[in-house]
Amino acid sequence: MIGLAATASYLPSRWMPAAEIAGLSGIPEHVLVDRFGLRGKHVAAPDEHVSDMAATAARRLMAERGLRPDDVDALVYFGSTWKDYAVWHAAPRIAHLLGLRRAAVFEMAYVSCGAPVAVRVCRNLLRAEAELTTVLAVGASRESSLIDYTNPRARFAYDFGDGAVAALFTRDEGAEVLGCHMLTDGSFSGDVMVPAGGSVAPADAETVRGRRHLLDVPDPRSLKERLDPVSLPNFVVAATGALTRSGVDRADFLCALHVKRSLHDALLKELGLPPERAEYLDDTGHMSGVDPLLALDRAARAGRLVPGDHVLLLAAGTGYTWAAAVLRWTG
Repeated sequence: MIGLAATASYLPSRWMPAAEIAGLSGIPEHVLVDRFGLRGKHVAAPDEHVSDMAATAARRLMAERGLRPDDVDALVYFGSTWKDYAVWHAAPRIAHLLGLRRAAVFEMAYVSCGAPVAVRVCRNLLRAEAELTTVLAVGASRESSLIDYTNPRARFAYDFGDGAVAALFTRDEGAEVLGCHMLTDGSFSGDVMVPAGGSVAPADAETVRGRRHLLDVPDPRSLKERLDPVSLPNFVVAATGALTRSGVDRADFLCALHVKRSLHDALLKELGLPPERAEYLDDTGHMSGVDPLLALDRAARAGRLVPGDHVLLLAAGTGYTWAAAVLRWTG
């Protein structure tokens, strides 16, 4: 049995309320709260990067577990692909900050679907390599810095906030990692990006002046027309696939990425869950791959999970990939 033995999280001290976002974007505060499902979000300090936040969450987990650096066999980073630097890996710096001298270090280039994928990868690492006993997964995001609130094409990102989470995977301890499932529709691969900085549009003075280093959606109407009809069904396919692979009929608790209120409610209806059997991150917004495991950390610490619960981690990421993982909670 492979188990998720512990989690810990970190949120920056600065909280940006919906009223402030309304002032910057021109979207009424009540629309942000009621439709976007966003009361506010946390924003990292200027000198606080994904490697720093991920290391902070990991230190908290290690302190709570009494875990020493040399106890960690592998480190997996699964957070935002927008990191301290371009063309750079965060995982080596995180390992250095934590003093992980003997850990194998991995970095996953996933976006908002990162948490369920990380659960799958960490489980499979432990399954495949008998000499590994302890895998530490870390993820962080500070994509609030990529938002241009004056660009209405990027309004899907107005809820992007900052934070980090860490999760410990071990053998024969913790919430059992059961089935995982994912599906990808690459026809959406050109719909959301930071336009400048890659080989298609290398950075130069003109692109910087044009604010092309911030998130953009070239054709929002086209994206909405194509994505809206498939988003909920594909979430359900990912969830059903993970549940089927787990040998269970239904989920007992939902830990999903932050989405607009109507989509969250629709997911609950499809899964047959009441609102109190889910975490909704309306005070953090969306934090790339962090959300589902941060939601799990909150639910566990609040005592909202009971032994035997099948907890569904559910997410989707631009590109577009929908992913899910199921845990059997042991308390």
